[in-house]
Amino acid sequence: MKASPACNRIPETTYRMDAWLGEYLERVTERWIKVAPESNPGMLEMFRDRDRKPARNIVAFAGEFPGKYLTGAVQVLRMTGDASLKAVLADFVEELLALQDENGYLGPWPEGSQLEGHAPNSSRGNFWGVIGVPESVVSQMGDVTWDAWGHYHIMLGLLLWGETADDAKALRAAKRIADLLCQQFLDAGKRLVDAGGRPDTNLSPAHALCLLHEKTGEPRYLQLAERLAEELSAEGPDGPLSGDFIRAALAGRKYSETQPRWEYLHMLMALPELYYGTGDSRYREAFEHIYWCIVEGDRHNNGGFSSGERAIGNPYATLPIETCCTIAWIAMSVEMLRLTGNSVVADEIELSTFNSVVGLHSASGRWVTYDTPMDGLRLASAHAIVMHSREGTPELNCCSVNGHRGLGMISDWAVMRNADDAIAVNYYGPCTITTSLNSGAELELVQETDYPVDGSVKLSVKPSRSTQFTLNLRIPYWSAQTRVSVNGQQVSGVDAGTYLALDRKWEKGDVVELHFDMSEHFWVGEQECAGLVSMYRGPILMTYDRRFNEVDPDDIPELDAHTLKHRTINWKGRIKPIMLLEYRDGKGRELKLCDFGSAGEGGTPYKSWLKIDGAKKSQFSRDNPLRSVRP
Repeated sequence: MKASPACNRIPETTYRMDAWLGEYLERVTERWIKVAPESNPGMLEMFRDRDRKPARNIVAFAGEFPGKYLTGAVQVLRMTGDASLKAVLADFVEELLALQDENGYLGPWPEGSQLEGHAPNSSRGNFWGVIGVPESVVSQMGDVTWDAWGHYHIMLGLLLWGETADDAKALRAAKRIADLLCQQFLDAGKRLVDAGGRPDTNLSPAHALCLLHEKTGEPRYLQLAERLAEELSAEGPDGPLSGDFIRAALAGRKYSETQPRWEYLHMLMALPELYYGTGDSRYREAFEHIYWCIVEGDRHNNGGFSSGERAIGNPYATLPIETCCTIAWIAMSVEMLRLTGNSVVADEIELSTFNSVVGLHSASGRWVTYDTPMDGLRLASAHAIVMHSREGTPELNCCSVNGHRGLGMISDWAVMRNADDAIAVNYYGPCTITTSLNSGAELELVQETDYPVDGSVKLSVKPSRSTQFTLNLRIPYWSAQTRVSVNGQQVSGVDAGTYLALDRKWEKGDVVELHFDMSEHFWVGEQECAGLVSMYRGPILMTYDRRFNEVDPDDIPELDAHTLKHRTINWKGRIKPIMLLEYRDGKGRELKLCDFGSAGEGGTPYKSWLKIDGAKKSQFSRDNPLRSVRP
């Protein structure tokens, strides 16, 4: 028996995001998304001349660039409704579709190398050494390509564009890719897991195949996706080719004990879809186990995922936290939220978005990072992984084409419809969101607030006509004391870490007021962060940045968790932080802390693990995945 998600994004929802988020969306749109195809024409030209001589020298994963760019851009378009952005994307998609071969192939590799995992013009450069792959291994890799991976991202982008722009040509193009994959890896009996290249990227099309099956009803797409899930346990001549994640998860093994490259997250996102399509509960159980393994062992204090591009079971590790990994983690979290309807998962998405996604973006909107560390410096990806750039694509790398998706994915989780037809409000911040009810009425939700700087939210509920429905309000698990009123009447039964269900006949002009507990809460570090503490106000990780302080990083005053007092600072510099508070230590020395997303913007060193006396240690739990407590 087939299954269904617990909640879903509501199509045709429109957004007006105000304050800092609105500014980020506007700048990213104007200064990156709209100009990227023109300033990096090789993004599509490498597809156009794949069989020309001399062959282009391109990186193994270059085929992902158009798909990643388009996926994030469409999701940002959902947030803004920007007509000129839609026109740019329409032109981009039209040009991309013109480059598809008759057999459905839509990649940058020459004939004879397509979906084979190797090509003579794939360039390793020095990339593998940079991410820590030993030279002895690099020398054996040959000229690998991530061709199936590139097609996965293009399929995903075309599916989103086709749905958003009502573009039937885009859907047909995605189907032609899926048909090609079925011909080669379902009908011919070949295994995609060992079709050259890398197993972690080869298996990624399973997710897009499931989405396409749901869209079209074509059973072959689901059959191939199931086959790829089976290939997770495939054996090769020298042992397992992949991580055997499903059986390992069902046996209770930690995700970090398998073969946990970050790219597998895209394959793992197929598991909930396979559960919906087949009703097989093994897929759900495995996915949920892996998700919580990552939250416990590999989601860092800033909401970012990965240590050196993999899961290692240590959230305190100081290895790089890659942008692509964090974007994949948020996408996986959205799937977990759809699957379970668990408000704590929405809290996790908020943590990652408000800290890491903001932190990986330049406030200008022009660039993103490769690594957004807990402590350190923010470097543009164009500097950190410049080895990805090539002729015609001077600004392109795996992260630059992917970062804006973190902002766009807010459209996937901000407001959702639950299986019982309730409307769930997950996003808090100054905005106007207009959506629809199953009754056919239109619903406008207006938030007047400075959240997350302040914990007070005035939510005006404006149905187009008087309507009975349930409004589910996310009450974050970190908000120990939350007060809620409807039209001035206090509401009882407000519990942290749940949704507050308000079932009533809503009238235009009804007002809900929420007051979240924004007092500081603390995560006491271990291992590499032993003796240090992360401090939060609401979902925001408070961070030292030398730009705002007279003291240097090695002389930061030690605060006392029991005596904390602060005052808000109005920064007069060019680049304003979202939040800036001034604290004092026992000697009266000043320490200014900003939100993590704004830290390091000026190229100055920052620290989110601080010396704070009196903070209590807490263990991980699914009710308190941040391990934070108040003194």
